[in-house]
Amino acid sequence: MSIDPRFEQLLKDRIGLDAITVGASVIDRAVRRCMAAVPGRDVEVYWQDLQNSEAELQALIEAVIVPETWFFRYPESFATLARLASRRIAELAGSRPLRVLSLPCSTGEEPYSIAMCLLDANLAAEAFKVDALDISPLSIERASAGRYGRNSFRGETLSFRNRYFTAEGNGYLINERVRQQVRFQAGNLLEPGLLAGEQAYDVVFCRNLLIYFDVATQEQTLQVLKRLTRDDGVLFIGPAEASLFTRVGMQSLAIPLSFAFRRQALAEATPVVTPPVVRRPLPPVPVPRPVAKPVVKKAPVVADDSAEQLALIASLANQGHSAEARQRSEAFLVSHGPSAEVFYWLGLLCEVEHDASGAQGFYRKALYLQPQHPAALAQLAALLAAQGDQAGAQRLQARAQRGVGRYE
Repeated sequence: MSIDPRFEQLLKDRIGLDAITVGASVIDRAVRRCMAAVPGRDVEVYWQDLQNSEAELQALIEAVIVPETWFFRYPESFATLARLASRRIAELAGSRPLRVLSLPCSTGEEPYSIAMCLLDANLAAEAFKVDALDISPLSIERASAGRYGRNSFRGETLSFRNRYFTAEGNGYLINERVRQQVRFQAGNLLEPGLLAGEQAYDVVFCRNLLIYFDVATQEQTLQVLKRLTRDDGVLFIGPAEASLFTRVGMQSLAIPLSFAFRRQALAEATPVVTPPVVRRPLPPVPVPRPVAKPVVKKAPVVADDSAEQLALIASLANQGHSAEARQRSEAFLVSHGPSAEVFYWLGLLCEVEHDASGAQGFYRKALYLQPQHPAALAQLAALLAAQGDQAGAQRLQARAQRGVGRYE
């Protein structure tokens, strides 16, 4: 059975999933597995079951969504969060708690990391609250249970595990102090009126979600995120999503590897002035004499897999598979030639390896090919600022803002 396009469209309509970002084979396997749950059920019967049963549809969504997360993923994001939250709570002066949102929260590693980060920053428990939302009730159930295996603990620094977890069998149970800071609930980001009764949040974490959407769904999601974030709030995103946020007028905080953006004040925006179009009469077009055209054999059409390969590189990098992401990137350059997007990813991989010089080189290559690449501009500006080159960083930030509204 090849994948029926109806299933791809159904998943796109309900959860925004663009099949090309995960590969049709992933959806095909999920459909086969769910269909086989009822012996003898064929495609048409299963399709009708999906139309008539929310439970069947949710089972398919669960089969497609494969949580890939761990505690303190992108550590610099949490270091940045601790600094910003401490400053913001001081400004609030006890008037209300700091409000933080994590979505999609998957199985809870991210919202619990947020809570542990803020507790480690010596913030009082009553000074902040974390809301966590995911489309998967199964993931919410696992997050609420707070039990985690070894795969949720990665990286070199695991001291937080001793402070906030208790060993239990082959895994670890998060302690009540952290659990009380997080409120979990199921919800779909694309549903109208999501969290409509909630006040906007000071901090929103929404990482590595938009890369699975097509352009129209990305635009819809960006508007929801802007609604959920206070005007003076901060959004933490995934490394592949920086260009999307720059395109809608968000401004990077220019902190290396934090992927933090803020709402840009209108007064700071640089307007893009489009010169008036002067229409001149066209000259008369001479009528050519008919000429016999030579017969040209068409070259065979070669499928362009560049979009799929770029999506795979982004997915590997976002999942922390740095070595394989680098290997795929280098192979892409050999097979497809220079690519601004691949150079950007190689720059990020260098940053992960603390190779600032190599990262700068790749970002500059990306900008040579695509001068207004927003993500490369933002990351290179952050690197220069961290090295004390404020003038260079400001030039790049200004250059990025000049491109807002016209970057494709």
